[in-house]
Amino acid sequence: MLPILQLIVDTAASVLGGVLLLRFWMQVIRVRPPSSIAQFTFTLSDWLVRPLRRVVPGMGGYDWASLIGAFLVVLLASSVMLLNPAVDGQTVALFAVYRFLSWILYGFMGLLIIEVVFSWINPHAPLAPFVRALNEPLLRPLRRVVPPVGGLDLSVLVAFILIQIAQYVLRQLFLFH
Repeated sequence: MLPILQLIVDTAASVLGGVLLLRFWMQVIRVRPPSSIAQFTFTLSDWLVRPLRRVVPGMGGYDWASLIGAFLVVLLASSVMLLNPAVDGQTVALFAVYRFLSWILYGFMGLLIIEVVFSWINPHAPLAPFVRALNEPLLRPLRRVVPPVGGLDLSVLVAFILIQIAQYVLRQLFLFH
């Protein structure tokens, strides 16, 4: 029964955490989302972000309440592990940090995949400029180093490989297999 509970909690937490991380990233890079994305993002996350802003005000122009909210969600989801008597609080906290960082990396991978799909199928789709803007801070430095080959922009592939390397290093640091 515990694995089913963990699946439900992880799924809900992943959606909410992803929305909170997207909200933070949109604010960091100052991109205005299309109205449908904005409505979904703010409707799903305002109940947590607004109260957190009273405790954690934005500093340096960043919406820290969204980022801290995402970490609290992953910490809460990871605390389901405490139902196992062999797991202690320190293990749960370390696992939460690992999962939080993994969510960030998987989020960037997802955005890169969406951009590639748009470029192949419909580069003029209404959401394509929004996704490109979200990926631009990752790809701009790589495009300075990785020139187009035969008219193909390989910076997305290089970014994807670098994120996978970061995931490998993260796994090795936390020794979760």
